[in-house]
Amino acid sequence: ARRSLASPVVSGVLCPCGSPHGSAVESGSSGGGGGAGGGSAGSSGRSPCEASEQDRRLRALFQKLDVNRDGALCIHDLAVGLGRLGLHRTELDLRKIVKAGDKDLDGQLDFEEFVHYLQDHEKKLRLVFKSLDKKNDGRIDAQEIVQSLRDLGVKISEQQAEKILKSMDKNGTMTIDWNEWRDYHLLHPVENIPEIILYWKHSTIFDVGENLTVPDEFTVEERQTGMWWRHLVAGGGAGAVSRTCTAPLDRLKVLMQVHASRSNNMCIIGGFTQMIREGGPRSLWRGNGINVLKIAPESAIKFMAYEQIKRFIGTDQEMLRIHERLLAGSLAGAIAQSSIYPMEVLKTRMALRKTGQYSGMLDCAKNILAKEGMAAFYKGYIPNMLGIIPYAGIDLAVYETLKNTWLQRYAVNSADPGVFVLLACGTISSTCGQLASYPLALVRTRMQAQASVEGAPEVTMRGLFKHILKTEGAFGLYRGLAPNFMKVIPAVSISYVVYENLKMTLGVDSR
Repeated sequence: ARRSLASPVVSGVLCPCGSPHGSAVESGSSGGGGGAGGGSAGSSGRSPCEASEQDRRLRALFQKLDVNRDGALCIHDLAVGLGRLGLHRTELDLRKIVKAGDKDLDGQLDFEEFVHYLQDHEKKLRLVFKSLDKKNDGRIDAQEIVQSLRDLGVKISEQQAEKILKSMDKNGTMTIDWNEWRDYHLLHPVENIPEIILYWKHSTIFDVGENLTVPDEFTVEERQTGMWWRHLVAGGGAGAVSRTCTAPLDRLKVLMQVHASRSNNMCIIGGFTQMIREGGPRSLWRGNGINVLKIAPESAIKFMAYEQIKRFIGTDQEMLRIHERLLAGSLAGAIAQSSIYPMEVLKTRMALRKTGQYSGMLDCAKNILAKEGMAAFYKGYIPNMLGIIPYAGIDLAVYETLKNTWLQRYAVNSADPGVFVLLACGTISSTCGQLASYPLALVRTRMQAQASVEGAPEVTMRGLFKHILKTEGAFGLYRGLAPNFMKVIPAVSISYVVYENLKMTLGVDSR
């Protein structure tokens, strides 16, 4: 008996001859579309059975699941009906099924919506099957599962992979063909491999003001359906709101990085008081406009550069390994930072300006160009570039470590970590990345601000490091760290909430 756990359900959608309706192939190695739900009577790729027989079988399956006989499937119907067929799903899984198929948003599935759900879901399953089938032989073995997870940075043993296989393999071959894969997952919303990527996005969701993180990966489905750009737009909007909400802390950090010293010990309350006294409450948001404006070009350039570098690396894997992601992400970050770096200098100068010094961003840019020349727009460029590696590397390493630990210990039925785990992982990894690169960020800011401090001598990165260590000690390299860390938790939380809401508005349903 080759049938998997879902055989009582799927056998009702298969013809007596055993071929899947609407599917042109038996294995995953050749083309095919369709779905378990069939389609109209004249559709191509049909099994030899009559369309009326298929419709009857689908109707029979629907009626088995329709426990209260009201012509629609609600979560309770699915729980009871699938339970009777030997399929036990969590309430979260059932909600996903209803949400995925509910086109008229009435909280339940009628027969037509149910059929469409089966069709759409099988298409997604086929994409996942093909991405796992590295040998392109129509079967998945333990080595392919191990390799696919390693490509995503998730390490498991071959014994663990064999356990995954055994849960689906009912003919004892220790491989899974397309039918076994589809039968097991057809009425189960979890597709484990790409779901890790779907749920564990990091740089797209979280914005702590420093856009130096390695770009997120996107699944085959997200790329083919065009969902990737909606994720980027949602991430950009979330970053804009997050940065605006935490702008006072960011400006205070810049002031402390540039002006604080042993002789001028600036505290958090004193810093806020000084800003309000000098320019009123609105002055707390100086520099925020340019900080928000640079999100769009920086994110777009970084994403495009990342995709091109991935092709240049020449990997034939859909997803890069961790060291390849770090290399591609760091290079993409360097390209994006080089392109928008003048905006970084403008942001620092606008944050440090006194009341009435500039009428706006353009006036500030004109003044810098007239008095200091074009080279001024690239002050602090070298420490900024050097800071990308420790920030991106440690942020990625910590996030991947936390992700893998959670997946190995707690991921039983789903790769969804939940909001608090995701926020905690994002906060910890961002904090570690910032801590590692902070001295370089401080030197960069001081070099950007040189002309705004009247009479300040022109210094190099090396000279500035020596001067700070000599006059203030190692502690001087971490001036402004307190407000910087204070903004991480609210920044991560705000960006996550806004991202989730914008995702719904933009119609992102990949999760």
